[in-house]
Amino acid sequence: MKFEKYHISETIKKNLSLMGFNRPTNIQFKSIPSILKGEDVLAIAQTGTGKTAAFAIPLIDMIHRGKSSKRSYGIKCIVLVPTRELAMQIGEVFEKLARHSKVKAFALYGGVEQDPQIKKLQDGIDVLIATPGRMFDLISQGYVDLSRISTLVLDEADHMLDLGFIDDIKSVKRKLSKKHQTLFFSATINKEIKKLAFSQVKSSAIRIQVAPEDPVSKNVSHFVMFVEMDDKRFFLERFIQDNPESKIIVFVRTRVRAERVAKAMERVQIDTATIHSDKKQDDRSQVMKKFKEGRCPIMIATDVSARGIDVPDVDYVINYDLPDKPENYVHRVGRTGRGINLGQAVSFCSKEEKRLLEDIQELIKKDIEVIKLYKKDYHHIVSPPAEDRTLQEMIDEHEQWEANRKKRKKKSSKNAKKKK
Repeated sequence: MKFEKYHISETIKKNLSLMGFNRPTNIQFKSIPSILKGEDVLAIAQTGTGKTAAFAIPLIDMIHRGKSSKRSYGIKCIVLVPTRELAMQIGEVFEKLARHSKVKAFALYGGVEQDPQIKKLQDGIDVLIATPGRMFDLISQGYVDLSRISTLVLDEADHMLDLGFIDDIKSVKRKLSKKHQTLFFSATINKEIKKLAFSQVKSSAIRIQVAPEDPVSKNVSHFVMFVEMDDKRFFLERFIQDNPESKIIVFVRTRVRAERVAKAMERVQIDTATIHSDKKQDDRSQVMKKFKEGRCPIMIATDVSARGIDVPDVDYVINYDLPDKPENYVHRVGRTGRGINLGQAVSFCSKEEKRLLEDIQELIKKDIEVIKLYKKDYHHIVSPPAEDRTLQEMIDEHEQWEANRKKRKKKSSKNAKKKK
């Protein structure tokens, strides 16, 4: 079914067409009718499947139809998100979908001066996309009024709850009318967080789960290279040199590590940009703009950028460090292979990170293909010659680890059969 057949305003249909959206994705097809009916929705879908539009399209349509003019008399909908980058990204989607309609959307986040934001709020808006910190600051100052809110959306809901925002969410919900609608959207969710999510929606809430067996899009191919921790920078240098025309996001564990990797690349004349929470918001916005436009095709990031950022033409995601939480792997690699595009995720795994790799493979329910490293091919990019022996030892160690893993898997399968 094409969007032109949906019972939504012609203005929104035109905007969808201009954005190249003709048919709804699976999550959009399943979510939009329920949201238009005013039902609570808890939706889980892979990254890159159009979750933002799944709630933005019906919300904009409902607000547009309910207004007699472009003048706004109070915020009708709040979209809460965990990061500034995600707030800006979702704000852009709302602005494009609401163009020439009666709906005004605005992204509110910290790290920038609040006075221009206050003026925007005072001018009147319908949809507020916000990070909790700045929003609660302005609520306490009396600039954000929740009395007219009819819909609360939690995007990347698992991360919002995992960060401990449940009390803040409950505080917001207490200020809303009893008839309000609550929407939860995320790519991943564990059992503990699911219980919290269910506690915040009506018992009649619609539960939507798209492709639950595989939280990662099939457009993404996964690979892992087993290397020593100290040798990762040499393999990153080689990878970038072998893919000179590619757009690449390199994920690292900490802010300090991001800067160290950037300096290591600078020493070999590779231009990169870093994005993490230590940077001022204006600097982070500039880095993202340069990366999107291709002026700096290598971006080194912490997990602050792993969720929800839609850069459609990322060729590779490099997990320079494996994430501490396997769910973050899903969000990281979801930056590539978005929409109909194909992408590749390559992880550098040291012996200290093998347990993290096992957790990731368990979550995505598949073994990640190993890029085998042979001494004759890679000894020239490993730092001192003595490290060559360590690399060979690592290859041998990996082969033993793989054999042991298969034995454990076989034993586990036998035990499961016995229980049956």
